Amino acid sequence: MDRTDRQQLPLSKNSRQRSNEWIFRDVPSDITLEVPGGTFALHKFPLVSRSGRLRKLVADYRDSDISKIELPNLPGGAESFELAAKFCYGNNFEITPANVAQLCCVSDYLEMTENYSKDSLGSRAEEYLDSVVCKNLEMCVEVLKQCENLLPLADELKIVGRCIDAIASKACVEQIASSFSRLEYSSSGRLNLSRPVKCEGDWWIEDLSVLRVDFYQRVISAMKCRGVRPESVGASLINYAEKELTKKASLWNASGQTRTDIIAGSGSHERTVVETIVSLLPVEKLVVPLSFLFGLLRSAILLDCSVACRLDLERRIGSQLDMATLDDLLIPSFRHAGDTLFDVDTVHRILVNFCQQDDSEEELEDVSVFESDSPQSPSQGALFKVSKLVDNYLAEIAPDANLKLNKFLVIAEALPAHARTIHDALYRAIDVYLKAHQGLSDADKRKLCKMIDFQKLSQEAGAHAAQNERLPLQSIVQVLYFEQLRLRNALGCSLPEEEPKPMFHSWRVNSGALSASMSPKDNYASLRRENRELKLELARMRMRLNDLEKDHVCMKRTMQKSGSRKFMSSFSKKLGKLSFFGHSSSRESSSPTPSRQSQRTDSKVTDRTY
Repeated sequence: MDRTDRQQLPLSKNSRQRSNEWIFRDVPSDITLEVPGGTFALHKFPLVSRSGRLRKLVADYRDSDISKIELPNLPGGAESFELAAKFCYGNNFEITPANVAQLCCVSDYLEMTENYSKDSLGSRAEEYLDSVVCKNLEMCVEVLKQCENLLPLADELKIVGRCIDAIASKACVEQIASSFSRLEYSSSGRLNLSRPVKCEGDWWIEDLSVLRVDFYQRVISAMKCRGVRPESVGASLINYAEKELTKKASLWNASGQTRTDIIAGSGSHERTVVETIVSLLPVEKLVVPLSFLFGLLRSAILLDCSVACRLDLERRIGSQLDMATLDDLLIPSFRHAGDTLFDVDTVHRILVNFCQQDDSEEELEDVSVFESDSPQSPSQGALFKVSKLVDNYLAEIAPDANLKLNKFLVIAEALPAHARTIHDALYRAIDVYLKAHQGLSDADKRKLCKMIDFQKLSQEAGAHAAQNERLPLQSIVQVLYFEQLRLRNALGCSLPEEEPKPMFHSWRVNSGALSASMSPKDNYASLRRENRELKLELARMRMRLNDLEKDHVCMKRTMQKSGSRKFMSSFSKKLGKLSFFGHSSSRESSSPTPSRQSQRTDSKVTDRTY
């Protein structure tokens, strides 16, 4: 091989020319080595004097003038072998974090140890790794990045393990140092910890985001074992998830794509990232935002992650569901075209987790029976918040034409009965569902309306329900009955204590079951008559209540002016003449014809009712 040929070596397979100033130019090469990514024409003596592996291989070609040796498994390829060859030829080069992992691996592969030469390449690389790299967190991250292409040898040589331990130790030391720097003496001479600055001492969070997911998992696990703050771990997980999961635009813009297309386009990398992040989440509550947990859950459903991953997220979300918003619960459904718009099954499991967590906390609390029944307890407050959230969620999903009645009911029945103090929101959600599903049978409507406690409706909601034609007739009768009771109680409470309170009529509410002695047609006519009677009585009570309130106002004004006993006696006589609940006084009952004013009032009520 002439001088010109030697100047062109070593060349890689893709004909990329490398610098070869370190080759003996006046001595013909006597050995050719093929490594991944390149071919090198070199000399035997410098190589065999420092490499045990090459010494053994060259011995097999002792009778040949020029030998050809293949090293197909050489770690690092042509780049690593070129550095090792330079060292064999006695040429100096700088060891850096970018090449120290390659040098450690190639020296081990070529057996460039102290057994074959003093001050070997392996010992120099190991010394640099321990004395320089492991003292600096950024260098450790850079070495780990290089080790991604040197597995499994880099792991077997404990290069990865040493760097991971160094990163965890440095991060822990940084946090301890930042905590000490925030210690302050109070006026009383006691040490207090000042308010921490956000992510103070956590500058390493951005550095770790460049690691491969398996290395990142090992680093975070080591940090948790060393005692790094859960808040710092959570911040790192959020930063890593934002960088890795936003690389695929189709993952977040799923409109117009099927779930199969998204999974095929994303591959298994995003699925592995989500499962890894979920497994690394700290056990402490409120370490990561609830919106981040919901984002992970949506990604886990979309990417078809493992069941254990999704159940873990649902359990974590359920433990702090009282801080969720309606937008959080609106999880899209990606099953098939004929399914519901939102994932109702997942929300139901989250609600079950919330109720189970709430029950377990109540069992652990060492309080008396009276204290546990107090509505001021934190668990009861969380229950009220979740009940409002669930009712708003029901109203949001109710217009979906594909939403079956059993799925709607299972969400509404997930919370205990005492969770709702007012049923207005639940009534609104059921009314929306009835409006969107007009083909429901009467039995299904009754089953749906059984969820409503009409005694817990506000006056406005009760007035709306009394005129709601979508409700079953039995439900309307119950609404009118409870409205009548409410007005009667209001009138009874507003009467003076000296006056005897009127005796109420006993009203019976039809349960909806058909009487055995009546035909369905007769039973329906009876219900309609009872409905009309209730509406008339309700209107009369409201009008008489207004009259009573006006008399009370007049009484207060007159008392302020006179205050005499004569006025009180006259007012009591006037109050005794008022007719409550349709009962006439003895004087009025003797009159054969009603007054003109009462006739006008009854005609107005009759017109409005019919």
